[in-house]
Amino acid sequence: MNGLINRAIQCFLRDGWGAAAWQDAARASGVPARGFEPMLTYPPEVTERLLQVAADRLNRDRDCLLEDLGTYLVSHPSRAAVRRLLRFGGTDFPDFLQSLEDLPARARLALPDLVLPAMRVTVLGDQRFVLRIGDGFPGAGAVARGLLRAMADDYGALALLEAGPEGSAGAAEVTIRLLDPAHAEGRSFTLGARE
Repeated sequence: MNGLINRAIQCFLRDGWGAAAWQDAARASGVPARGFEPMLTYPPEVTERLLQVAADRLNRDRDCLLEDLGTYLVSHPSRAAVRRLLRFGGTDFPDFLQSLEDLPARARLALPDLVLPAMRVTVLGDQRFVLRIGDGFPGAGAVARGLLRAMADDYGALALLEAGPEGSAGAAEVTIRLLDPAHAEGRSFTLGARE
């Protein structure tokens, strides 16, 4: 598993539950307390073990924890670069959804070692979309649901998300129903690093 993904999990646990919670999960899963080196690659079992230990220690369902990770990636101030990368995809939430197919390539431009699973968006009509995520990361559907909820809020849209089937290698499906594209005022956004 890419070190950047593992590092994001580490920061999510530390920022959400404190350094002691991160160190406890790291120790129990056999990860050094100093954490992950973002530019290294780790066996997928390391990530799976860490996620399971963290879910157990925090008394959380693994998928709920991963949904919260998706939300964290967009909404936490320390992840502003992720939000900028995502907001670059469109001026409104429907544009953003349709740009998700390009996200793996955009991410590789910024971080050449980061390999995201393939994504395909199908427009069903009547403000309904289906996001299909390819193999690569078990739990990607849950992360995507959290990320999509946070992005809908970021754009000021009201959307209903439904989890679809998920394969053991991470392939997943999320159905998005856009209830109101202008439900609330979205967060301000500028392409530059300062907001």
